[in-house]
Order: sequence, then C-alpha cells, then structure tokens
Amino acid sequence: MGPKNCEVCEESQSKYKCPSCLIPYCSLACFKKHKEIPCAKSNSVKEEIIDATSGSATNDDKPCYVDEQHEVLQESQLQSVALSNEIRDSLRDEKLRKLIHNIDSSADPENELDKAMADEEFRLFTEKILSTIGPQA
Repeated sequence: MGPKNCEVCEESQSKYKCPSCLIPYCSLACFKKHKEIPCAKSNSVKEEIIDATSGSATNDDKPCYVDEQHEVLQESQLQSVALSNEIRDSLRDEKLRKLIHNIDSSADPENELDKAMADEEFRLFTEKILSTIGPQA
C-alpha cells in the first residue's frame, strides 16, 4: 500500500494522521481545517490503553504544537509504545499516572516534566519509552 493523499485538501501526500479519527492530512493548515468540524475518536487503541491502566481516558482535544517536525513520533513508534507490555504494566502505577496527568494538564508542562524527572519511577518509565521507540531518524 503506497502513500496516501491528504483527505482534507486531496492534493498533497499525507504526512500525519488526526489523533482522534486517524484521517491522513498533509499540513497544519489542513489539520486546522479538519478540526473545524468535530471528528470521532478511534476506539481501538484507546480501549486498550483504558484497559491497561484500569482507569478512564479523557476526551481532551488539546492541540499539540511541535517546533521541530523531527520530534514528532511516527505511527509505528506510537504503536510500539501502545503495544509494549512493559510500558502498559508501568501505567498501572497510580503515582506514575498522576505525574503524567499533572504534566498533561499543566499550564507549564515543561516545568512539570522537569519536576517529574526527579522521580525515579517516572525517569525509568521515560527510559522504557525511549528504548521502545528506538533512535529517531
């Protein structure tokens, strides 16, 4: 199966997928246009994550902006993280989930991340993720 075209502009080759409905898109402009109409969440991976953490997921559609495009993980890397039993087992820890939630909901997530890195369990968790995704190209 070859590369897909953007389903928003239908002109350019897609480089990304919507985190909610997984439709392919090519740029930030197309993503913003796509988000003008609410889309449905994909339940397959989300349900696995809920089961793995024995908790509930939030329906936040908080935008994520990345300064450096090379910092964006590829879908295969995200799937490796989602399918890792070691990472899923780590997410059963309530303290770790609280640290992650604090980072995600913070007005200053970088500062919150710095604080969380002082926690040995969180630091080991991030090392597990980094070893699972492998070196970035």
